[in-house]
Amino acid sequence: MSHSTDRSAPGAEAPSRRRFLNTAAAASLAGVGLAACTDKSGAGSAPAASAADAHAATGGAANATHLKPGELDTYYGLWSGGHTGDLRVLGMPSGRELLRIPCFVPDALVGWGQTNESKKVMGTRADGSLKYTVGDTHHTHASYKDGNYDGRYAWVNDKINARIARIRLDYFICDKITELPNVQGFHGIFPDKADPVDPKINYTTRVFCGAEFAIPLPNNGKDADKPEAYRSLFTCVDAESMEVRWQVVIDGNCDLVATSYDGKLAATNQYNTEKGVHYPDMMSAERDACVFFNVARIEQAVKDGKFKTYGDSKVPVVDGTRKSNEDPKTALTAYVSVPKNPHGVNASPDAKYFICAGKLSPTATVIELAKVLDWFDGKLDKVDSTIVAEVEIGLGPLHTAFDGRGNAYTTLFLDSQIVKWNVDAAIKFHAGDKSAKYVVDRLDVQYQPGHLNASQSETRMADGKWLAVGCKFSKDRFLPVGPLHAENEQIIDISGEKMVLIADHPVRGEPHDFVIFKRELLRPKQIYEMDFFPHAVKDVKESGVTRNGKKVTVKLASQAPAYTLPEFTVKKGDEVTIILTNHDKVEDLTHGFAIAKYGINFIVNPQETASVTFTADKAGVFWCYCTHFCHALHLEMRSRMIVEA
Repeated sequence: MSHSTDRSAPGAEAPSRRRFLNTAAAASLAGVGLAACTDKSGAGSAPAASAADAHAATGGAANATHLKPGELDTYYGLWSGGHTGDLRVLGMPSGRELLRIPCFVPDALVGWGQTNESKKVMGTRADGSLKYTVGDTHHTHASYKDGNYDGRYAWVNDKINARIARIRLDYFICDKITELPNVQGFHGIFPDKADPVDPKINYTTRVFCGAEFAIPLPNNGKDADKPEAYRSLFTCVDAESMEVRWQVVIDGNCDLVATSYDGKLAATNQYNTEKGVHYPDMMSAERDACVFFNVARIEQAVKDGKFKTYGDSKVPVVDGTRKSNEDPKTALTAYVSVPKNPHGVNASPDAKYFICAGKLSPTATVIELAKVLDWFDGKLDKVDSTIVAEVEIGLGPLHTAFDGRGNAYTTLFLDSQIVKWNVDAAIKFHAGDKSAKYVVDRLDVQYQPGHLNASQSETRMADGKWLAVGCKFSKDRFLPVGPLHAENEQIIDISGEKMVLIADHPVRGEPHDFVIFKRELLRPKQIYEMDFFPHAVKDVKESGVTRNGKKVTVKLASQAPAYTLPEFTVKKGDEVTIILTNHDKVEDLTHGFAIAKYGINFIVNPQETASVTFTADKAGVFWCYCTHFCHALHLEMRSRMIVEA
């Protein structure tokens, strides 16, 4: 069991590595304007939870994370995989990893990036090879209906190559990938929750994407030395077709994204309003911004033809710059100032506020959405009048989650803590009531936390039971395995007044954002429908080899423990396509198909069809075998590919 340390108590043990990390991090940031947190107590806050407090409170909660054999978790968690380019599925609160869904990067287990079906989703070059073989997933979110997750889709970004992937949550597979035009460093992502105009559309139809890196527009190599030509774009993707609907060019960059529950507003925080190209230039301004997008007005502007296009892209791009949006009654965008270099913008489950975490400022900024709409209607003189609180919470605030009881939970990277604070009390304190105690609790975590989220946190049904936090450094929390350390995902019980650290979980780097939702919101299908696949070998009598010149098609079916063709013959130089359908209808009875010396390996789940195409460039006998254990005679499940010279 892991316990936190009360650093405020005299003589309490404080890990020297944390002192080093905090001191080094603070020192490195001091030169670029890290604001000092003069009163870390946060208007009467409690100190970090002590080891004794944690020990006294962990009994029942700890047992809840250690499930009995055969006992199921009560929540699903969808985690971005980071450099592995995938989406990870966890059971919560146990933290057990159940599945990795390959998206942007080839996966040897399932054959993602080898099968024709997966290559079509991933995208290929003219020669049939994959366009990209690396990815970097950061942010994942799921589709909504009536303010809650509806179990249809999830989306995840690829920051390296500006791609967005959609995951079908009935089969837990990636079914579409779209590359965004005109942008680099696609980072933040969030689906809408309703239509801004039609109240009958109370579900997700759009996904918004923020581009972190500004590039010259068009990016044709001519304006590399002209910083004024660099721009970032905010993108809207259609949730069903996955086509890009429109983009907005803005001043400054995009970071993360949030959406309102009524569908009228989307927003992105900005840490580079200076439009700096070099590191120091990105931190010269004392305040940056959170940019709000009036979705209905933007879409009307597109309909009215008030847009441009760039390069080869046909996507309409509207003007969201400050100069073009000074009149609130016609503005497409609103720039609310926030302390310098913020990181994270999150929507409260009561649908009232967006909260920006300060990062280089020890503050959280609370923006009231009703006031933002008032500004767009011309009812507010100053856009910054939408700010209803800006309070100190600790050093290095990054991301915020909610418990549905009015409390927010924010990671403090430099303090290696999570701070629990009350939003209404913070608003009262900001308004002048200095007796308002807005900081409720602090908890030490190990170490340098980044992303966090709570059960159902980003829905109207936030339940305030469990919180997970991704810590970027694990240091001494696990057995040493060489220079590359696992990262530390920690699980915290937030059902009571005090946060209680329950468990550490080592994870392969570098995961980022995640969502946690109740298991009853999903109805996964354990067996495919054969009609789902247009090229399925539905009848074993269809098995065989057909030739069209140098192109050969081999149709196979599998049913444990045999393939329908014990052997098949092709000629050296043939382009061979193998189509395999799994005829088993038993849950969890998956077959594999590997060809020795040809680098072919893929799987077919029950009733699934998959295919591969390759050139038979080596003559001889090559065994094909099942790679996924399926039967007592699994080792005997083989076929032979005979390649004639």
